[in-house]
Amino acid sequence: MKKQEKIIERILGSLLTVFLLVSCVPVPVMPANEGTPTSVNTETAAIKLPAPYLSPYTNPLDTPHTYLEDSCLYLINRWNRLNSEPGTVVMIIMLRDIITIFNEEERRNGNVDVNDLRQILDQLHAQGFEAIRTKQLLAFMERNVKIPPRSVLIIQDGTHDLENYDKSFREYWQRWGWPVVNGWVNQPNLSDELWEQNIALENEGFVDHQPQGVTPQTILTDDSSKVVIARELKAPITPFIEKFQKNPIAVIWPNGGFGQRTVTAARLLDYQLGFTTNSRGPVMYNWVPLADQYDPNRPTFIPEGKIGDPLMTLPRFWPHEALNAIDQVRIMGEEAKAYALTNKDVEFEYYRQVCEPIYGQMPTP
Repeated sequence: MKKQEKIIERILGSLLTVFLLVSCVPVPVMPANEGTPTSVNTETAAIKLPAPYLSPYTNPLDTPHTYLEDSCLYLINRWNRLNSEPGTVVMIIMLRDIITIFNEEERRNGNVDVNDLRQILDQLHAQGFEAIRTKQLLAFMERNVKIPPRSVLIIQDGTHDLENYDKSFREYWQRWGWPVVNGWVNQPNLSDELWEQNIALENEGFVDHQPQGVTPQTILTDDSSKVVIARELKAPITPFIEKFQKNPIAVIWPNGGFGQRTVTAARLLDYQLGFTTNSRGPVMYNWVPLADQYDPNRPTFIPEGKIGDPLMTLPRFWPHEALNAIDQVRIMGEEAKAYALTNKDVEFEYYRQVCEPIYGQMPTP
């Protein structure tokens, strides 16, 4: 075990060194809907890919951002009949504490009344949604791997004990097999009992733990020191490997704070997804609603579009708006599917002109 720990520390130390060297270097921003590999010549194509689906249910400032550079592989994965069908949509919901005495301050803090939570989960199930895990979301977002056409990722922020999960979520795990993602704050001096409870929950498959920093009140920004950024992102990795027996793949940005430097650091530490507290809408394959400019009507929302890494700045619905958004998310998925089918012939013709000389005919299962 000590040998394994030394190896882990050596690897992470190397990654951190790279991070410290490049932490002040901006990452080039990939314009939305553009970017193909140099081997794919789109200039000679007589046809262009259709613009991404636009929804009337998102804020006009929250526009769809794409993130896949290879348009040909995107089309192969998009139309592979073994993958997720077009219009597959994921609703990511943020929860904090689940309480029985509710007021306006609790709402602003992202807490949810226990009865409201039951209503949200029951309505999701009634409208055909199924809960997924972080690994499933990553595979879907990167390669369009098959998930339920209406999926939900339920993330509860903060470190919690067994009673929290038993009271609020276990019935849904037992009835429907719905897991919960936990934003684990790896604070020093956590009790052995709390660790044992959460290790058991992880091993059961009921709770999918992902890091949310180490200091409860920390908010990461581009003004954060290198020491603070490294502490919040690097420190949880070794405990996750040792306790939960897995490498974390996602970061729940502590208290919603992030920036260009923090995203760069997270990537260097091999995080592959990041979740903000910006509520902008659901996500789909190669489709993430983000904002490129500050909105005075939503002053707490950090503009994330120009960071150029949509997978590391995924939006989440706040609990007080989740219930009313469920029907809209379902409709968005249906509209996106109809839009894709309308443009299918155009996309296949684009593939024939641009991609076929390199990748061959569109694969069919």
